[in-house]
Amino acid sequence: MRLNFSIFIKLLVLQYLSVLCVSEDFDFFYFVQQWPGSYCDTKHSCCYPRTGKPVADFGIHGLWPQNKDGSYPQNCNPDNALDEDQLKISDLTSSLQKDWPSLSCPSSTGFRFWSHEWEKHGTCAESEEIDQHGYFEAALKLKEKANLLQALRNAGIQPDDEFYDLGSIKEAIKDAIGFTPGIECNIDPSKNSQIYQVFMCVDISGSEFIECPAVPKRRCASKVQFPKF
Repeated sequence: MRLNFSIFIKLLVLQYLSVLCVSEDFDFFYFVQQWPGSYCDTKHSCCYPRTGKPVADFGIHGLWPQNKDGSYPQNCNPDNALDEDQLKISDLTSSLQKDWPSLSCPSSTGFRFWSHEWEKHGTCAESEEIDQHGYFEAALKLKEKANLLQALRNAGIQPDDEFYDLGSIKEAIKDAIGFTPGIECNIDPSKNSQIYQVFMCVDISGSEFIECPAVPKRRCASKVQFPKF
């Protein structure tokens, strides 16, 4: 009995050490959300998921480990791919389809998108607290916490094809989460600068928004369009 218990403990230690070996040190997360109307304009076309057109709301792009110097780890554990058949995130599927939809072509269930984000970014955040399920759950909770669309609406900023002051957009989001975000813009076929992606910084636990140690440098006009979707 003692021998079996000893083996069990050793296996647990090895499993823990294996996680430490594949995970990478990083300083914070970028939590990135994108506006679907701008994505479709940026790509000149998009394909709705097989579940149908997503709601007109910001969708999750990813939760990305990042370093203060601008570098970032990626593809840290190719042996821990997201397996659709293992159903490790099956209880989150409906929430992921709603809040983390894929608009790329061809139309899909979204699993390919989620798998890419996990393998490129999520594997570099693996720890005792963050496994596959924890990674996706953390992103979903952050989206709910930020509630970007409502934050902008509270400031009178609507997805109505109108142009809004970039500073006002940042200020509205800061009022909601307590910290200044980074904004990435795209140029649509009519040469309009549009709000495309919002970068928010999160501590390494994946749960709390923080002031960005480094904000990605993205070009935006002083006034940007908030397109309909």
